[in-house]
Amino acid sequence: LLSVSCLGDCQLHTSCGIQKCTSDFVSFTSHLNTALEDFDLEFCKALRAYSLCTYRNSKVCRGNLVYHSAVLGIGDLMTQRNCTKDGPTSSTNPEMTHDPCNYSGHTEVREHREGEKTPPPTYLFCGLFGDPHLRTFKDHFQTCKVEGAWPLIDNNYLSVQVTNVPVVPGSSATATKKITIIFKSYQDCTDQKVYQAMTDDLPAAFVDGTTSGGDGNSRSLHIVEKVSGRYIEMHARYIGTTVYIRQLGHYLTLAIRMPRELVMAFEESQDLQLCVNGCPSSERIDQSGHLPLPVMGKLRPWGAAAHPLSGYTLETATTKCHEKMLVKDIYFYSCVFDLLTTGDANFTAAAHSALQDVEALHPSKEHWHIFPRSGGGNVGGDSKFSVSLGFLCLIFVAYL
Repeated sequence: LLSVSCLGDCQLHTSCGIQKCTSDFVSFTSHLNTALEDFDLEFCKALRAYSLCTYRNSKVCRGNLVYHSAVLGIGDLMTQRNCTKDGPTSSTNPEMTHDPCNYSGHTEVREHREGEKTPPPTYLFCGLFGDPHLRTFKDHFQTCKVEGAWPLIDNNYLSVQVTNVPVVPGSSATATKKITIIFKSYQDCTDQKVYQAMTDDLPAAFVDGTTSGGDGNSRSLHIVEKVSGRYIEMHARYIGTTVYIRQLGHYLTLAIRMPRELVMAFEESQDLQLCVNGCPSSERIDQSGHLPLPVMGKLRPWGAAAHPLSGYTLETATTKCHEKMLVKDIYFYSCVFDLLTTGDANFTAAAHSALQDVEALHPSKEHWHIFPRSGGGNVGGDSKFSVSLGFLCLIFVAYL
C-alpha cells in the first residue's frame, strides 16, 4: 500500500495512460467530417476504443482527475451519438484497420508507412442550380447559358454531365432537366455504376436497378433517398465524395464535395469541365462573376410598365427572395435574377436549397457566402444593394 506522504509524488510517476488514450482518440477522429455519411459509425468506433483504453488504465489512473473527466466525457458523447457499448473499435495500428474502400483512411496509412505527418485531405465543392448558376471548385460564381449537354466533371474517378433546356420561349435562359453520373470502376470497391435523373424521374437507384456498388455490406458506394422523387444523396466512400441531387419545380440542382487530389486527376483531353474551369466566355451571362455599377438610365428596363413579362417587378422579386434568404449574397441576387427572368417562384427554393447544400458540404465556413462586389465584405448598405439589383435588371434585358 502507498503511504499517505507518498501519494502526491507517486501519482506523478505511476503509469496512467490517459494522455495516450486521448491522443489516440484525437488521431482517430481528426480526419472525420460531419458531412460524411459514415461519420457516426466511425466516431462511435473511436469512442469505444477510447472507452476500452480508459478501462485498461482504471487502476493506475484511479486518482487522476483528467482520467475521471475523460470517462464522464466519453459517456456523454456515446449518449449523444447513440453509440452502443458493444461493437467494432478503432485500432491503434493503421495497417490492421486499412480499408481500401474508405478514402478518409488513406492518409493515416501513408503516415504509418512513411513515418511523416501528412496534412488531412483537402475537399472542394461545386454546385449548379437555377438559371443556371454555377459555383466552381475554385469558388468562382458564374451565370451561364450552356444549353444542351455539358460536362460538369470528367476525371479518372467520376463523370457528371448535365443537360440544360430553355426556360422561357424566346429567351436564352436555361435550366437543368437531366443529370447523368458515372462512377468509374475502382479496385474491388465498385463496378462502374451509372445514375441518371430527369425532371419528374429522380430515382433512388442506379440505371441497373441496384442501390450500391461493390460489396453491399461495405457501403463503399450507395444511394440514400431523402425525399421520395425530390431529393437523393449519393455517398462514394471509396473516393471521399458526396453528391446531392434535388428537383425543385421542373428543374434539377446538383451539389458535390470531392477531394482535391481526385478532382485534379484528369487528362489534358478532359479540360472541358464546368466545375473545374467554369463556363466558356461565350456562354457567360454575368461579367466575370461581379455585379458592377449599372448604367443608371437602364435601372428600370421596363419603364413605367407595372407588370413585366416575368410577372415580377424588382421590388416584388426582392421581397420574395428575402423571405427565404436574409443574407444579401450572390445566392440572394441569383434568386432575384431568376424571378425576373422566368417568373417561376420555384427558383427561390432552388437558390435557398443551393445555399443549404453549400453549408452542408463546403469545407470552409468562411467561404459559404459569396458577395457580388469585389471588395468581398458583407453587402450591408442599401446603396450597394440597389446597385447590385439594378445591374440584375440591366443584364436581364440583355438576357431576353
